[in-house]
Amino acid sequence: MNRRRQKKSGMARRGLRSLSLAVALPLSLSLIDIFYFGSSSRYRTLPKPFYFPPLWALHLACLATAFFSGLSAWLVWAEGGFHRQPTALMLYLGQLVLGLGWYPIVFGAGATRVGLVICGALFGVLVGCVRMFRNMNPIAGDLVKPCLAWAVLLALVNVRLVSSH
Repeated sequence: MNRRRQKKSGMARRGLRSLSLAVALPLSLSLIDIFYFGSSSRYRTLPKPFYFPPLWALHLACLATAFFSGLSAWLVWAEGGFHRQPTALMLYLGQLVLGLGWYPIVFGAGATRVGLVICGALFGVLVGCVRMFRNMNPIAGDLVKPCLAWAVLLALVNVRLVSSH
């Protein structure tokens, strides 16, 4: 009986460790991204409609998206989904790279038109994530849906930046 309890405790610890890593890694990368490329004087001074988020809200949405995508990826991984469907891992990594690439390209380099292309690709990859993740774990698929809203928000911000150029 005691041996069985130790085995369950060890599995729970490993699961908690892997969950922490799955969430902390994208959050950390997003924080680094925001720290180095997130202060855009051009965005702050841009005349924006009332429904446009302030820069801090854009950053907060980025962090929330990193959290949701990390959690959804962990749920898929815990179900063995990345081993059964390696395409799901590629889609997850693609959305992570595209999401992290937007800040340095748009705010760092000022390449707003390239940013629009990234937003379109990000949206497409996220749609693929929702579909594949939902097949493996319905909750994981639902957790990616706020990320889709974030991609649309980035695209709207990006369109405004292009039109002000």
